[in-house]
Amino acid sequence: MEMTKMTGVSVKRGSLAVEDNDSLAPAEEVKRQKVSESCLTKGQEGLENNSPPSPENVPGLPEVVSSGKSKKNADAQLQEEEGEEEDGLSEESDEEEEAESFADMMKHGLTELDVGITKFVSSHQGFSGILKERYSDFVVHEIGKNGRISHLDDLSIPVDEEDPSEDVFTVLTPEEKHRLEELQLFKNKETSVVIEVVEDTKEKRTIIHQAIKSLFPGLETKTEDREGKKYIVAYHAAGKKALAKVRTGADPRKHSWPKSRGSYCHFVLYKENKDTMDAINVLSKYLRVKPNIFSYMGTKDKRAITVQEIAVLKITAQRLAHLNKCLMNFKLGNFSYQKNPLKLGELQGNHFTVVLRNITGTDDQVQQAMNSLKEIGFINYYGMQRFGTTAVPTYQVGRAILQNSWAEVMDLILKPRSGAEKGYLVKCREEWAKTKDPASALRKLPVKRCVEGQLLRGLSKYGMKNIVSAFGIIPRNNRLMYIHSYQSYVWNNMVSKRIEEYGLKPVPGDLVLKGATATYIEEEDINNYSIHDVVMPLPGFDVIYPKHKISDAYREMLTADNLDIDNMRHKIRDYSLSGAYRKIIIRPQNVSWEVVAYDDPKIPLFNTDVDNLEGKPPPVFASEGKYRALKMDFSLPPSTYATMAIREVLKMDTSIKNQTQLNTTWLR
Repeated sequence: MEMTKMTGVSVKRGSLAVEDNDSLAPAEEVKRQKVSESCLTKGQEGLENNSPPSPENVPGLPEVVSSGKSKKNADAQLQEEEGEEEDGLSEESDEEEEAESFADMMKHGLTELDVGITKFVSSHQGFSGILKERYSDFVVHEIGKNGRISHLDDLSIPVDEEDPSEDVFTVLTPEEKHRLEELQLFKNKETSVVIEVVEDTKEKRTIIHQAIKSLFPGLETKTEDREGKKYIVAYHAAGKKALAKVRTGADPRKHSWPKSRGSYCHFVLYKENKDTMDAINVLSKYLRVKPNIFSYMGTKDKRAITVQEIAVLKITAQRLAHLNKCLMNFKLGNFSYQKNPLKLGELQGNHFTVVLRNITGTDDQVQQAMNSLKEIGFINYYGMQRFGTTAVPTYQVGRAILQNSWAEVMDLILKPRSGAEKGYLVKCREEWAKTKDPASALRKLPVKRCVEGQLLRGLSKYGMKNIVSAFGIIPRNNRLMYIHSYQSYVWNNMVSKRIEEYGLKPVPGDLVLKGATATYIEEEDINNYSIHDVVMPLPGFDVIYPKHKISDAYREMLTADNLDIDNMRHKIRDYSLSGAYRKIIIRPQNVSWEVVAYDDPKIPLFNTDVDNLEGKPPPVFASEGKYRALKMDFSLPPSTYATMAIREVLKMDTSIKNQTQLNTTWLR
């Protein structure tokens, strides 16, 4: 192992797509998405995540000062503002002129050195390449619990005599759908919606009944004769109780689901440039259901084409397949009915297909780099997106939580900071710094579902002296993200020290796992293990530490952060850290690569699942061209970062700050 001089990678803005099945943050910002009229009625725009590359770009905050407003008034104001939010859709795009260029803003961001990423395991000379803004150069296929790689290769719908006719999707006019949705959600004063049956037949009436019940759960229908004409009347069978069931997913469509059919429809979701939570928000919006009836095994990031399995409770394959006619950048297929949902963490990993364009390395350099990746692997660092994209890293917030320094937590999340952020977030932070009034700062946010908006809402509700409860309004996974970020920060630093001190061989006092239990390597057992067996702990109350110098390094680092390594329990149970173990070196599986020549930077260099479904022939490469690209395939276990594998190949700093300094021509 040796430290090698880093070389550059040219990238496009926000281009480094990464897969991390630990990522927990839901989509925080939304914008309008163009959709086919056949899918949505007026006022039901799809959602698209428009957040910066990492969901973990954390906030900051100021001093604790009373807002001077009564809690009651603040609550009323909040309710009013939430009503005005209208699906979180912002119309501020024209106002987001930023004084600094993106490159200038990213000067304030983190580098790998800042988060403990300092070592390489290979000895080859690095070279540069472009991981382009084209998300089609980065494709992720989930590896399921059975070890199979998920592919979208079948759009057929399982035959089921219980399914209603396809006509249910077209029999209602957009205006009728809009009125029915208003009725379903109690958004108007009507107690029923009446639809005249034109060209009256029993079959036509049946289709209208089926359409209303399947598309608008919670509504019932009946047929009435009025002056010689037939009308379908839609109404709430049990008032708001029925709607509550729909909203919680407790009992969706109970009346129409066949007992012989599995309760969950499993399908493969192909998506482009969308993260998993954003995709589920879009699907639930179109299907008029709550997102919590969907389940999945791992989250997939935005800047990529990703293919993964999803399960949904009591929605038919027919209805899901209809979305293929409406949605852009999505494709659903490989439908089946199963008894059980999917669970987070059940996946075995992900398979990556990555293209690095315009590489400068010689064939020998590429061969050495890829052979090293295949045979030795890479250091299993937590990647840069674990730590946020602004001048306030997520691990700092996590450290403050563990220290019980709640005023600092608030300050770090809400305070103004340098870095790339949306214009409305900048205005919100400025308002907070000026007034310390959460309600006033909240009014600057058109999108209140972001962490900043949730914390401000909590401060308005609970007051400035109860920051713990205010912070608790943020979804649990998002809150824990900060603490996990701190653990990751410690782990990265410690593994760099371990490799610097002892190199790439196991030594007595290292830890290995036997089942789920960590044990020490003894002198006499040293030949039974390799560096690929060695694990290191993320700090917590339920782990042991190595029996060599690195144990002292852990203690020193936590002591410097005013934390007690012997007492990682927190007075708030959610924030108590049990710890975990993580392998220090990962050797990817199914590694293959080729260097190809090309002339046009815009042409795709491999086929996607959708290309194959559409019968597109694979690209043909000339023996020579203006540019050379490295196409690499590899599989990784869950919670490992593809960018760290790419870093090892190119010998580059993967931080956005470093990339923009290396090559800013793409910003023009």
